[in-house]
Amino acid sequence: MAFVMTNFEVDDFDTWKQMFDSDPAGRKQAARGHQIFQATDNPNHLFIGTEFASVDDANAFRDRLMASGALDNVRVMHVRPTVTELVDAATY
Repeated sequence: MAFVMTNFEVDDFDTWKQMFDSDPAGRKQAARGHQIFQATDNPNHLFIGTEFASVDDANAFRDRLMASGALDNVRVMHVRPTVTELVDAATY
């Protein structure tokens, strides 16, 4: 399992969420799901993890995301969306 992890700040969460839900990069066709986290001290600072079946699927989506223009109106906190692999998980 692989994830595309993004960390960025938006001007307005509600406006950004409408754009996210419109799925400009085709997330719903390739991903298994996503999680959106907001910083508790700034609801416009977001962390998003999108899960994929494989690293290849995650890389292909990241490329589409970068080309889609969906990140043009956000302040990316990391150089670019990062593809990661899950190496450990626990539920408590």
